[in-house]
Amino acid sequence: MTERVGEIRFEITEQIGVIKPYPSGWNRELNLVSWNGTSAKYDIRDWSADHDHMSRGLTFHPSEMRKILSLLSDRDV
Repeated sequence: MTERVGEIRFEITEQIGVIKPYPSGWNRELNLVSWNGTSAKYDIRDWSADHDHMSRGLTFHPSEMRKILSLLSDRDV
């Protein structure tokens, strides 16, 4: 699915999972997203149910996501 928001093009290449569902129908999700035709990166943000609208979010290169996972695995949670 390739969509345009203003001049920004995005494609959710893989829906990994919902982190938190909201009663409004929006969900905080972890996905692989390609922005403006670049290679897909890990992306955490809130999406409407149809993925037509999104909030601001965070995007991570695979190496950054590996580092985040490593930092979390070193914690005693």
